[in-house]
Amino acid sequence: MRRGVLAAVAAAVLLTGCTGEGGVSPPAPTASAGASAPSAGASPDVTEASAPSAGASAASAGAPQEPALLVADFGADTVTFVDPAEGPVGSVRVGTAPYGLAVGEDGRAWVATAEGVAVVDTRTRQRLAVVPYGTEGLGEPAHGEYRGGGMGIALSPDGKQVYVGVNVPGGNGTLEVIDTRTLKVTGTADTGRRPFDVDVSRDGRHVYATDHDSFDVTVVDTATLDTRRIEVAPYGTQGGLGSWLKPHYTAVRPSDGRLLLPFEGEKLVVVDPATGRSTVEPMTADTHQHGVTVTADGTLLVVGTGAVDPSDGEGPSLTVRRPDGREKVIPLDGPHEDVAVSADARTAYVTGGFTREGYWDGITVVDLDSGETRRLPAGERPLGIGILSPPR
Repeated sequence: MRRGVLAAVAAAVLLTGCTGEGGVSPPAPTASAGASAPSAGASPDVTEASAPSAGASAASAGAPQEPALLVADFGADTVTFVDPAEGPVGSVRVGTAPYGLAVGEDGRAWVATAEGVAVVDTRTRQRLAVVPYGTEGLGEPAHGEYRGGGMGIALSPDGKQVYVGVNVPGGNGTLEVIDTRTLKVTGTADTGRRPFDVDVSRDGRHVYATDHDSFDVTVVDTATLDTRRIEVAPYGTQGGLGSWLKPHYTAVRPSDGRLLLPFEGEKLVVVDPATGRSTVEPMTADTHQHGVTVTADGTLLVVGTGAVDPSDGEGPSLTVRRPDGREKVIPLDGPHEDVAVSADARTAYVTGGFTREGYWDGITVVDLDSGETRRLPAGERPLGIGILSPPR
């Protein structure tokens, strides 16, 4: 009954994507939309605030230091560097409406914007280049959830390729492959509608684009760019574009390479990407779910944004799901979107940007052992988040 009501509500707000926000635009950007991007080797944008080097913190000498963070400011045209002890310590202009980001071991960050994929040197805090998309029909660079351009993004395990999901307004999207040495698009594959998330298999042989508005995951063979689409719709596809019950983000389980997709704090869909078969396991948070990540031991972290119907469901939360299925649900103050976890798996960082109304300009730092939380300012409407390695 509950999900039938939600489907009816969703149908009434057709074309509102996952959440019924109707394409609500974020606050006015800090730089003009469509600003020209420098080519590789051009003078980089200046960091907007002076700050200590990445990885520095205010912790006393000899004390453990939390890793520096980088967030994509969907409400501005920047990425912001964040010290978990102090908050924002500097920003760099990258391009219109940055969404997802990926950080490589070489210290470069790859940021999916409406204009192209920005390349940022996180050590010097400079934008090195913007790689324009090869996909046509994206329209002028714009803000808002439905703008054309990059959404999900991931690096290959060897760091030689970047894979970015590109939203084409009004139609199916694409997955573009960028050579990280030449900074050129070397291939394109078709995906479903609005590729919210992009993930790579541990062996680098396949890429998975989570297609929000077509209820599926596109499996891309990285050698040939051949594709297969696997429907992931545990509640069915009733409501079409207006449905709330769609896939959002995916995690690749380290133990066996299966794909983990949470829905509504009720169902975890486990997909075998080789066969397309899936099973469904129960979840307990009872909340609309977005961002995910997984630790090396297979612990799944899932961001809950709050009840779709306020009269039926729980509020925002972070679910910590152990490999054996046991869950701890940690309440959060206000909606959130994406999550990253520290290397020691003791701390989670959850962005407050959110892709619908109710977002806020910060992150929540979560102690995964105690469940204690603290809020920290961080950029403008931060969505994607990455953890920066200390300088080598």
